[in-house]
Amino acid sequence: MANKTPLIGLPGRRKRACEVSGFPDMMANSDVDLYLADYARGVIEAGGIPVHIPIDVDPAVVGERLDGIVLPGGTDIDPIRYGADPDPELLPPESERDDLELGLLSAALEAEVPVLGICRGIQVLNVFQGGTLHQHVPEHGRFDLPIDSTIHQVSFAEGSTLHDLYGPSAQVNSLHHQTVADLGRDLTVSARADDGAIEGVEMGDHVVAVQWHPEMMPTRSTDPIFRWLVQRASR
Repeated sequence: MANKTPLIGLPGRRKRACEVSGFPDMMANSDVDLYLADYARGVIEAGGIPVHIPIDVDPAVVGERLDGIVLPGGTDIDPIRYGADPDPELLPPESERDDLELGLLSAALEAEVPVLGICRGIQVLNVFQGGTLHQHVPEHGRFDLPIDSTIHQVSFAEGSTLHDLYGPSAQVNSLHHQTVADLGRDLTVSARADDGAIEGVEMGDHVVAVQWHPEMMPTRSTDPIFRWLVQRASR
C-alpha cells in the first residue's frame, strides 16, 4: 500500500467576530478560530495536508491522530508559565491558546510525532521544557519593513538538522520581540543570530524550532524546513 499523505496539525488563535472585518453585527460575539494561511501553504507545498486544530479540542486525542504538528507564530506566552512577572511591553496573553499548544506539544513528544515550531513556537517549546524568555528585545522586531525582508544572518551548528537543511548560514526575516533566555532541558541550540540570540533549537531527530518566519519568505515553496517536517511525518 502506498504511503498516505501525512496530516499536519495547525493550531490557531481565537478572536471574536467583531475583531475580524466582514462579519454582520448579530455575530459580533461569536468565536472565530484563525491562523495565517502561509503556514498551511508551506505544508501543502511540501506535500502534506494541513489540519486545523480548534481551541476547544482535547490535544491528547488530536495528537495521537496526527502525523506532525506546526506550532505557529502569534502573541506572547503568559510569563506566569515560566515564573516571571510581565514586562510592560508584553503582548496580551491568550491563556486558551497556551493551554492548547502546550497540550499538543506534550502529546506529540510522548508519541514522537515530529514538531516544527516557528517564532512563538520556539518559545512555547522552550517554556514547555522548563526554559525562560527574554520578554522584550525591540531591535529584533522589524515591524517597519515588509514581512519577507531579510534582516540578518543566522549561523547553524555543524551536525544539526538545521545545518543539514540550510548549510552553514542563511539570511532570514525578523518579526519577533521575544527570544529564548534560559534554555529548556534536553534542547540543543542549533542556530544563532549575529548578536548571539538563539534562533533555532532541536530535540532528538523529531523536533525543530526556529525564531524566524520561513513561511513568510519568498522561498517558502522550496524551504527545506517544511519538506523536513512532511518527510519526517511520512515515516
